[in-house]
Amino acid sequence: MNTLTIAWMALPFFAGFTIFILPQLDRYLVSFTAVASAVFAVKVFLMDSPLALQLLDSAGVTLLIDQLSGYFILTNALVTAAVILYCLQTGKSSFFYAQMIILHGSLNAAFICTDFMSLYVALEVSGIGASLLVSYPRTDRSIWVALRYLFVSNIAMLFYLVGAVLVYKAHHSFSFEGLRGAPPEALALIFMALLTKAGIFVSGLWLPLTHSESETPVSALLSGIVVKAGAFPLVRCALIVEEVSPIVQLFGVGTAILGVSYGFFEKDTKRLLAFSTVSQLGWIISAPAVAGFYALTHGLVKSSLFLIAGNLPSRDFNTLQTKPMNTALWIPLVVASLSISGFPLLAGFEAKMLTLKDLLSWQSIPMNLAAVGTVICFSKLMFLPHGNAQPKQLPHLGFWLAIGLLLGGLIFANAVHYELYTVANILKSIGIVAVGAVIYLAGIQRWVFNLPRMFEEFEQLTGVMTLVAVLLFWLAWSWR
Repeated sequence: MNTLTIAWMALPFFAGFTIFILPQLDRYLVSFTAVASAVFAVKVFLMDSPLALQLLDSAGVTLLIDQLSGYFILTNALVTAAVILYCLQTGKSSFFYAQMIILHGSLNAAFICTDFMSLYVALEVSGIGASLLVSYPRTDRSIWVALRYLFVSNIAMLFYLVGAVLVYKAHHSFSFEGLRGAPPEALALIFMALLTKAGIFVSGLWLPLTHSESETPVSALLSGIVVKAGAFPLVRCALIVEEVSPIVQLFGVGTAILGVSYGFFEKDTKRLLAFSTVSQLGWIISAPAVAGFYALTHGLVKSSLFLIAGNLPSRDFNTLQTKPMNTALWIPLVVASLSISGFPLLAGFEAKMLTLKDLLSWQSIPMNLAAVGTVICFSKLMFLPHGNAQPKQLPHLGFWLAIGLLLGGLIFANAVHYELYTVANILKSIGIVAVGAVIYLAGIQRWVFNLPRMFEEFEQLTGVMTLVAVLLFWLAWSWR
């Protein structure tokens, strides 16, 4: 298994570099690599015990592959495969595929790290790869958005590196376990960077503009899997060092509420989906023990929603209300929206119920409110008019193959935790969806209020990161 693991880790980078030499093989190499990651994830689920690899004895540089890693790796494989299918008929260049598969490899590496130094390298490579994909159209706007993302990411990772050095200074090890007993400023700097990279809480307000302004397949990659590279180590740290778990869970609740609060007021479909990603990342880290399954279901549903949103007649909700979409597009849109709302018979139901059951007592009320808020946000999509569009408006075959893979995954994953299908859970889920839909129809759909975007402005992002670092320092100092 050790040799297989090393070969699997190296494969995406080998494929990416080969594409630069033999560009005519681009689609074959990226497809083979995505399938290989899916097969590896299945093998991880079949292992009897977790696999640990020690790379450097004295520095604590280690890799850990268990079921938590398996869920994130499988999400990476399926989202990447769906984006490949979507791009087959879009004329993307070999450079695009090469960057995408190198990004895929760096994310895989991040999902098996249990030390701060390996994670630093993986996150830096993923940040560069993601920014190159964002800037792919080479327009002034896309280049500005990519540079903005890269600047915020690099500033965050600079703080992260200082925090990692402080952990090493305290224990002579870069292992995640070094957070136990490390100075509060180490935790503050590392967690602030990870929160920023993942797009969590106010330090993640760079996310809505970046994800909504990117090309459709890039938005699907960013929201489906890239941001999870920052969320995964927070979950792993919370599971390894129990003392920091309350901090992670506190930010999870705050982020779940923050994202849906912004989503109420959005008039743009892609920005609504981006703020939903912020909220759903809060769901992932609010219950670390079951974070893997939630990350899988969110990755599948959010990628499909971004691919569908990119093929709607308009991004503007007001326009969509007067210009009905084709029913063939509306059906997968509703299926995906119901899944993320936690409706039964879709994997989102099990993810929501699993998370709600694993919450601490103080988390229950705000997270149930966040669940209702999610339904309100996605009622904007589910209640859009449809049926009058012309057949020529239907997307290409690659789109349908990608949507089939993602939504098929949601239906298949629905069988993983079938024991959650109790009468009480089903009634609770339907009740949450019904309450959210009624609130939307009774009042929210008539709101015309626009929230100010000053906290998303480039000039404010670094300042907000500093405030989050101060808050984290106080929390770390209080919980010592």
